[in-house]
Amino acid sequence: MAQDTPAGRLSPPKWLTAGMRPQPAPVPWAAVARAAVALAAPLAVGLAAGRPAYGALASMGALSAVIGDTADAYRMRVFNIAVPQLFGAAGIALGALVFGRDWTAVAVLTLVALVSGMISSIGSVASVCGLLLLLNAVVGAGLPMPHPWWTAPLLLLAGGAVVLLLTLFAWPLRGGLPERTAVAGSYRAVAAFVRAAGTPEHDERRLAVTQSLNASYDLLLAHRTRRHGRSPGLARLIARLNALIPVVEAASAAKLRPVARLGPLPEAYPAAVLALADAVERGRAAPAPGEDPAAFLTLPPPTGPSERALDQALRYAAAVDAEPGRADADPDRGRPAAPGERARRATRAALLSGASWRYGLRLALCIGLAQVLVSVLPVPRSYWVALTVTFVLKPDFGSVFSRAVLRAFGTALGLLIAVPVLAEVPRGWWDVPTVALLATLIPAFSAKGYAFQTAAITPVILLLSDLLNHQGFGLVLPRLYDSLIGCAIALVAGYLCWPESWHTRIGDRLADAVADASGYVALAFAAAPGRDQPSRPRRRRRLYRDLSAVRSEFQRALTEPPPTGTRAAAWWPLVIAVERVVEATTATRVRVEHGVPAPPPQEVAAIAADLAALAEALRTGTPLPAPPDDAPGAPGAPADDVSAPPADDVLGPLRREVRAACAIASPVLG
Repeated sequence: MAQDTPAGRLSPPKWLTAGMRPQPAPVPWAAVARAAVALAAPLAVGLAAGRPAYGALASMGALSAVIGDTADAYRMRVFNIAVPQLFGAAGIALGALVFGRDWTAVAVLTLVALVSGMISSIGSVASVCGLLLLLNAVVGAGLPMPHPWWTAPLLLLAGGAVVLLLTLFAWPLRGGLPERTAVAGSYRAVAAFVRAAGTPEHDERRLAVTQSLNASYDLLLAHRTRRHGRSPGLARLIARLNALIPVVEAASAAKLRPVARLGPLPEAYPAAVLALADAVERGRAAPAPGEDPAAFLTLPPPTGPSERALDQALRYAAAVDAEPGRADADPDRGRPAAPGERARRATRAALLSGASWRYGLRLALCIGLAQVLVSVLPVPRSYWVALTVTFVLKPDFGSVFSRAVLRAFGTALGLLIAVPVLAEVPRGWWDVPTVALLATLIPAFSAKGYAFQTAAITPVILLLSDLLNHQGFGLVLPRLYDSLIGCAIALVAGYLCWPESWHTRIGDRLADAVADASGYVALAFAAAPGRDQPSRPRRRRRLYRDLSAVRSEFQRALTEPPPTGTRAAAWWPLVIAVERVVEATTATRVRVEHGVPAPPPQEVAAIAADLAALAEALRTGTPLPAPPDDAPGAPGAPADDVSAPPADDVLGPLRREVRAACAIASPVLG
């Protein structure tokens, strides 16, 4: 043991090395083939026409489209590729106009960075638009572009169009398949959740269900925004997804079954969910039209409130599968506002949001410093400094600190790949197979983590930029120095100088989630459940989505250095405890709906008040009162410990989860 201690002391901390380990992920072979063709074909056309620089610019446009092609459904892929390409074309046009004008370039790129940062806060597609606007403006200001001024934007758009065409080739054959696959995946996640009721895997499966439902709703409702609900196939999928929510709630209630007395949940329940999943994926009804849903399900007779809830939810899902119009009495349920209205709201939010202005100003400051530095120091055309700053400071991509470290690590790996390429491969036609080979690494490595994506992109950009400035092997070491300088600027001016970076607001986000949980408890047991019934599932879905966002923010904070990472680690068990409180609320409500006596209103109010007090303590940092003697020490106790509440204590499981959350928070609040 003593021999292991020095090695442990010398090893780097986990928050520093977390992103340097490749994540397990399958190789997306279709994307690999598409990237190879999309990047190599424009370059080959340019060489054949005697214009290698033109081919390089078109390949750069294809590179941006390959990186941005992250959606599954074809309609979203068209939108995600085409719209950011327009912003990228505008960016390179602005950059080319200020090429060689040092101080004018500083002012223009600083202003572009401000705009880019502000629009990045609107949403995921807007974030990519802001990224390409700034990146291409930096490239246009740092590399010589062909004349006239509109040539470079058109070439970038042409490269993006190649990726778009390659993407759309399979649409006639696979149209609608990604959406059906996503919804079927949600059904399968719920089937695993049902099977895990009363087992140690329950919490893990619940998280998987939340993530799957979030992804499916994002996919389907984004389409509904653009198509205004006119597609019968899309409406059917949304109906099937909505019908899955009662099954999720019933599965939560199944956790409270007395397993010792009734035994494990019958396999017929998860098997029925899997049968529905197969029907969704194949695009057919299950049961078939005219077939009795009861005969299709073959469920055992229910023996308690949890099984009655599952039985009813599954029969409802099967009926909706056969008649999707039954799923939603409200035709506007789940439908976002019209695109124009959403655009106005997003623009208003970006212009009036303090967070939007702070990020825009932070990015503008760092880009301005980078451009001033390369204008004052003898660094020829060192656009790579500003590129590094832009990639590192993307807020929706992860921690600024960890991204700076991973960017430096990934660039070093990428340069190791680029050294033999730039040193040994002659410029000319040999560049085409070389670019094709390097392009295959981008989709394959992107799923492994940010550092590995950087390592794959770096040699491609170096090779393409060499076709524009002809520096050859001399690019390698300057780009490494530029990356280190850019990371330093991002860390100092974009991280350390902004207290919100290292005085994290994760406690406030968690406090908001606890306050929302308090409101959900009051709503779940309201005196008029019939009137509240339509809003309760939506409130629960919104709360689970918010908790998923809080979990992601905490996981991001765990990669920060102390004190942020240490504080996130201390609060992490409370995130899990709040998730369990919400689930216990849902489970108890479902049991009440299926035969368990309703709890007294004063007991519900007392639990909601305890959660409200916890939320206030999280905001103010004030200590909580000492928990009662019977409160458990942690929320991770097996479900069976609370699975058989007395008949007169229906709120017992919920009360114990709330006390567990308070017990976890008390030592941290101190």
